[in-house]
Amino acid sequence: MDNPICRLTSRTTDIVIRCAPVAEILYWGPHLTAFNTEDIATLSRPVPNGRLDVDVPLTLAAENGRGLFGSPGVEGHRDGLDWSPVFTTCRVEQQDNGVVITGEDQQAALRFTSELFLDAESGVLRARNTLTNLHTQPYQVGRLAVTLPLPEQAAEVMGFHGRWVHEFQPHRTHLSHGGVVQENRRGRTSHEYFPGMILGQPGFSEQQGEVWGVHLGWSGNHRLRADVKTDGRRQVQAEALYFAGEQCLAAQQSLSTPWLYASYSRAGMNLMSQQFHRYVRGQILRFPSARPRPVHLNTWEGIYFDHDPEYIMAMATRAAALGVERFIIDDGWFRGRDHDRAALGDWYLDEKKYPNGLTPVIDHVHQLGMEFGIWIEPEMINPDSDLYRAHPEWLLALPGYQQPPGRFQYVLDLSNPAVFDYLLARMSWLLGEHDIQYVKWDMNREVVQPGHEGRAAATAQTEQFYRLADALVARFPQVEFEACASGGGRIDYEVLKRSHRFWTSDNNDALERQRIQRGMSYFFPPEVMGTHIGADRCHATYRRHDIQFRGLTALFGHMGIELDPAAAGEPEQQAFAHYIQLHRQWRDLLHSGDSVRLDHPDPATLAHGVISPARDRAIFSVAQLAMPTYSMPGRLRIPGLLPEARYRVTVLDAPPVIAEEQGGHVMRVLPGWISAPVEAGGSWLAQAGLALPVLDPESALLLGIERC
Repeated sequence: MDNPICRLTSRTTDIVIRCAPVAEILYWGPHLTAFNTEDIATLSRPVPNGRLDVDVPLTLAAENGRGLFGSPGVEGHRDGLDWSPVFTTCRVEQQDNGVVITGEDQQAALRFTSELFLDAESGVLRARNTLTNLHTQPYQVGRLAVTLPLPEQAAEVMGFHGRWVHEFQPHRTHLSHGGVVQENRRGRTSHEYFPGMILGQPGFSEQQGEVWGVHLGWSGNHRLRADVKTDGRRQVQAEALYFAGEQCLAAQQSLSTPWLYASYSRAGMNLMSQQFHRYVRGQILRFPSARPRPVHLNTWEGIYFDHDPEYIMAMATRAAALGVERFIIDDGWFRGRDHDRAALGDWYLDEKKYPNGLTPVIDHVHQLGMEFGIWIEPEMINPDSDLYRAHPEWLLALPGYQQPPGRFQYVLDLSNPAVFDYLLARMSWLLGEHDIQYVKWDMNREVVQPGHEGRAAATAQTEQFYRLADALVARFPQVEFEACASGGGRIDYEVLKRSHRFWTSDNNDALERQRIQRGMSYFFPPEVMGTHIGADRCHATYRRHDIQFRGLTALFGHMGIELDPAAAGEPEQQAFAHYIQLHRQWRDLLHSGDSVRLDHPDPATLAHGVISPARDRAIFSVAQLAMPTYSMPGRLRIPGLLPEARYRVTVLDAPPVIAEEQGGHVMRVLPGWISAPVEAGGSWLAQAGLALPVLDPESALLLGIERC
């Protein structure tokens, strides 16, 4: 090869790759101010005693056949043969800050292609591998993964676990020997294990330490793993999980991994997240228009299945008066849907509930100046439905086995052309015959024994979901789509290519939402994070919070309310209007700025905010989740402002103990800056900060910062 060394570069990150004779990443770290290909001579590795007599590179294919005794990038066979391939580079194509490296194993008749692209603006790496069968005989693929090397200082792993109504919970593991494996086999991205990991220096935090974040853009089963070898070298690996016999490559057929997205930061997880957010905004999100993200009202926790058009229009009238900009009718609008045990699949309007059709309600919503949205769950079917009675064979299931129900429903086999065509036709009727601007797309159950004509079809089901979504997006480009999936159940970048918002969690409990939203923020910007103000008694936890805590928790995302505004009392309605207006006032910043999570010594205190790209405005929240550890909460240090500039800090919203300008039961004297705006330099706010007031548990304080 003329130039076997390739450098990908961005403002924050560089990647140096040896392309030939094998494909190997030599460097992935801070941007290099200068680089010469001769520099790589410093990375020539020793060969220790007691091992193989030659150097073993950690290639992009991670081949066991080279003597790499770890998790390989390819596992498969051809009737028991060609099970240990070794790839040698035969072609290198450099593209715009990217490279495509092709290697072949002529003995095994396989081709392995790696695509790596570094986004120059964000510093996010996008990578995937493709395996091609060059033989006339088929090749059974068991595994195909993306493998990236990590330096020896990446000795701690932060992953995410969860469950329904308790998503995006972080956990940490020290990585010194062996590995950390995270798997999801639930048939969708899943509440259980989000397909993302963060690896870094031990003790890395929001603002400190080198970190490498990875996210697999895939909406089905997956595996992520981080390994350290006995020689000290480390790797992270990501892949879609395949059931037995699911991937069989015919002659000249190829299989690709999902795209893996990776972000390096030398300044903690904040910079990592900002780079991911910048990439999402620039490369993934495609909104139908450039208008601000409209405030929602979703009817679910207000009326559930009790649909009366006249009352719904009264709800819409009240919602519009509060400042709501998009009104969404949730579950219960279609034929026979009086509870959650029937009618999924029967996508026809319930004429008993809507004798005059949906149009009068839609027209009323539009006349009030709001957009109209509606809920669907097209991939599911209830056994108590006309569709199931007509087509029990349409299930995604294995013949001869009893398919266990989940939430009183089964999954439709999207690989069945009749199923796909039926759903496309019914959804096209809904969106084509009605003036709808928004769709909330749910997917409420896990997938068991996903079979199509007796064969495993988990991957195909995910791909057909993409195909159905793509078809509807193409037919109705003016419609925005929300990925719901029981809240938090199908959240990833591949879904986001076809949608515009995620329902973060079915749990609107503000205390739980503080941590759930923080967990989601590591990979997703606020404008795609659905955040709603629920009723004072939470539908998921039965816990009560005052409107101030609920309002400020919902502020930092794509805001909405989830209740019956017509049934709320006047003080509550005034409070809804206040927080809706506050969000609308600041959403241009919230949905375009750099998100910042602050390190705080008290784990019961969560502080975060958003700073404008010009560094002239910022908004910050301090939430006290439980009793403070100490009698005084310390200082709030605000990084990211212009050091030489002067700023005015204003209390935008405060709990009653502060809003009433008295300390009550928690403070004899309030900090002096609470009662009136204070001015300070950007450097001072970053280094010295603001002395925080004492807050009650489950309350929050909101600060606005503007350049003088």
